[in-house]
Amino acid sequence: MKHTFKATLAIAIPLILGNLTQVAYGLIDTAMIGSLGYRQLAAASLVVNIIAIPLVIGIGLIMAVTPLVAIAKGQENHHKVSHVLYNGWIISIVVGILLAVIVHLLSYFLPQMGQEPLVVAYAKDYLIIMGYSLIPMMVFSASKNFADGLQYTQTAMVLSLLSLPLNALLCWLFIFGHCGFPAMGVSGAGVATLITRILLAIAMIVVIAKHKVFHPFTSLRKDAWQIKSATIKEMLGIGVPSSLQYCMEAGAFSVSGIMVGWLGAVPQAAHQIALNCASTTFMASLGFSMAGSIRISEAFGKGQAKELALIGRSTAITGLLYGFVSAMLMISFGHYLPYIFTQNQTVAQVAQMLLIYAAIFQISDSTQAIGVGLCRGVKDVVKPTIYVAIAYWGIGIPIGYCLAFPYHLGVIGIWIGFVVGLSFSAGLLNYRFFKNLHKTVAALS
Repeated sequence: MKHTFKATLAIAIPLILGNLTQVAYGLIDTAMIGSLGYRQLAAASLVVNIIAIPLVIGIGLIMAVTPLVAIAKGQENHHKVSHVLYNGWIISIVVGILLAVIVHLLSYFLPQMGQEPLVVAYAKDYLIIMGYSLIPMMVFSASKNFADGLQYTQTAMVLSLLSLPLNALLCWLFIFGHCGFPAMGVSGAGVATLITRILLAIAMIVVIAKHKVFHPFTSLRKDAWQIKSATIKEMLGIGVPSSLQYCMEAGAFSVSGIMVGWLGAVPQAAHQIALNCASTTFMASLGFSMAGSIRISEAFGKGQAKELALIGRSTAITGLLYGFVSAMLMISFGHYLPYIFTQNQTVAQVAQMLLIYAAIFQISDSTQAIGVGLCRGVKDVVKPTIYVAIAYWGIGIPIGYCLAFPYHLGVIGIWIGFVVGLSFSAGLLNYRFFKNLHKTVAALS
């Protein structure tokens, strides 16, 4: 068990650091936009909640690259590894363009979402720019998932860390108009993100094309780099349910965020602060989930039944322990965290209260992420998608709405809905994996 944990941790640490840089982009944007005023912060919150749905649709659709590459690696099928990479790029480009166009069209419906008019005015251009940034983000994600599936998780981590100061500089230039650049306000954060994502995608492709560790796979491009309907179907067979899983979860948070906007700009700004803090701790859980999924997929490809069981148990225990640690840290520092994002006393006080509920669901948040990853590692994605739908949309959202409005608990009621939804999702997903574990092991044996 100890050896298994160390092997998973070696893969997880770069993934966690890479995930944290993605959150850091949002934290930098939120901190700089927050200095412009709470309505600008509320606009950023609105955009984050809306863009989350197409974002996770894209990420989920391309998620199939990682387990398929890992399984092919376990089978020592280099041709299949290279073939999955190429078809992953094709899917990422097509889906990225479609999502960008959909987000652009969606921006015209912002006035009908029940938000304050000034918040809508700040949000529109920012939303459009963030939509087009999904195209390079999708290409980068496909490339990253390929490298991750081969367990070269340091590649994307290094590039992401290097891009972080660039993104901060670009935000500083375009939001505030320093050094002769136009002061674009909220939209400037979108321009900074777009430029950063384009450079990241280009850098990742260059590394894959030029670095020697990827040469055994890219050297097969003459034969392997072909679009095949069977491969696309196989990838979408994993990608579509995975996308729906992420969409169900992110969609629940996005809809809840919009409902918070009905309560006013102050609760909306406080909600975004609390959500940013919770998202930061979640990135480590996601890293453990991704690492466990990669190792599960490789063991599955090699037919290593005993290793499959050990990886599953050790990863689940890790997620549970990490959830406890995250909860304790959030409770300990919850009074101070909101002031990183705002000096508005009213907003900070509401955020402090919401962080208590964010601490409560840390354990469920961590264990449900692990459950998703473990199930995906053995290509079990359909029933987990149904479980996620029930947990969030059949339980979490209705409870949150009822407590927030008919029972007048406001934003607290919505966060109680988060807690309940996450708890059910965590329980169902882990029950599914461990219930079927003995069947998977028996089949491999």
